[in-house]
Amino acid sequence: MLKKTKSKELYEIAQQYIPGGVNSPVRAFKAVGTDPLFINRAKGAKVYDIDGNEYIDYVCSWGPLILGHSDDDVVKAICDTAVNGTSYGAPCEAELELAKLICDAFPSMDKVRMVNSGTEATMSAVRVARAYTGRNKIVKFEGCFHGHADTFLIKAGSGLLTAGKPTSPGVPDVFAEHTLNAKYNDLESVKDIFKQWGNEIAAVIVEPVAGNMGLVLPDAEFLKGLRNITELNGSMLIFDEVITGFRTCYGGFQNIVEIEPDLTTLGKIIGGGLPVGAYGGRKELMDMVAPVGDVYQAGTLSGNPLAMVAGATTLKKLKNNDYYDRIEVLGYLLTGKLKTIFEEHDLYCTINRLGSMFSVFFTEQEVNNYEAVQTCDTDKYAKFHRELINKGIYFPPAQFEVCFISCAHEVEDIEKTAEAINDVLNTIK
Repeated sequence: MLKKTKSKELYEIAQQYIPGGVNSPVRAFKAVGTDPLFINRAKGAKVYDIDGNEYIDYVCSWGPLILGHSDDDVVKAICDTAVNGTSYGAPCEAELELAKLICDAFPSMDKVRMVNSGTEATMSAVRVARAYTGRNKIVKFEGCFHGHADTFLIKAGSGLLTAGKPTSPGVPDVFAEHTLNAKYNDLESVKDIFKQWGNEIAAVIVEPVAGNMGLVLPDAEFLKGLRNITELNGSMLIFDEVITGFRTCYGGFQNIVEIEPDLTTLGKIIGGGLPVGAYGGRKELMDMVAPVGDVYQAGTLSGNPLAMVAGATTLKKLKNNDYYDRIEVLGYLLTGKLKTIFEEHDLYCTINRLGSMFSVFFTEQEVNNYEAVQTCDTDKYAKFHRELINKGIYFPPAQFEVCFISCAHEVEDIEKTAEAINDVLNTIK
């Protein structure tokens, strides 16, 4: 059993000053029934808590750290830049460099606007879509998360053709009326919505690979179908690639499936570990944004030099090395081992993987939509997580989050993880 005395003490103090003691809910570890870890430092594929415990990290700051923690080149770039100033509130060369790298990697993007978070990116993209189409309604999918803007905090009503109801107090009903919920991987649910509201729908927003109900892959024709439906109805298609951008390949998942959305949102990896977001698309759409057009969006720290240079350094390293091949192999190796181990323990869980992303679902069902995700045994995952933490393996503290492998992970880390999971499964049958 690892010592967690200082983490526990800090958490008790933090709850006096910060709601729930954390600045993002999942960090509270409530879904796994234990107290959170307070991280003191991190390097490569490892994080170290305030008590000095070492963990092989599969959270990777929820995805941004594809190069691993404290990559030497990224840290040097940040430090060299910080000497000259941490924020200007004015244009800098680094934001131009990052913008060019992003646009060059995405055929669908002529221009991109930098913001500070994925939530800012998605809410801004929806605003552009509404302005361009002159319509108010949007379609989103059960289980897909696009940030915490009022527009997105909606759940389905009694039927797919019923306007949503707010999932969070403080979200006015008027926002819910303009958000329509469809089923992920179910084109018929989308068609039904468009039959009723097609001429009022500004955009369909989707994670091309769902990463906020665990990792759920799109069916072969799902994304193509969305492109066809939106084009036929004069609606915009928005790909939320905050997670998948530069994670699945150099560019986005849209590059792999060869589908060009009207607008794309990004975050995580493009900031190299610092706060960032971005949205971009065709020139005619992006030129609607102030100061060229009338769609207003602004941010004091947008294009912050530290985030821009960290992101640009990360993207250049990804472009000029064989990292994607490396993490594909590591992902294949780890999930292959896990499937064998689970079967040997007569535990038939579903493991979904794409490149360096994977999820272990404690259900025997194939997981390709939100309904299947809901069949997971969350209590069993919670026990699995608690035992795994005590073995020095850091998986996400919730069943419905994604595990990430970084370029800093080694085969030795994979072997240790598989061995730890084998030991853990002996205790949770």
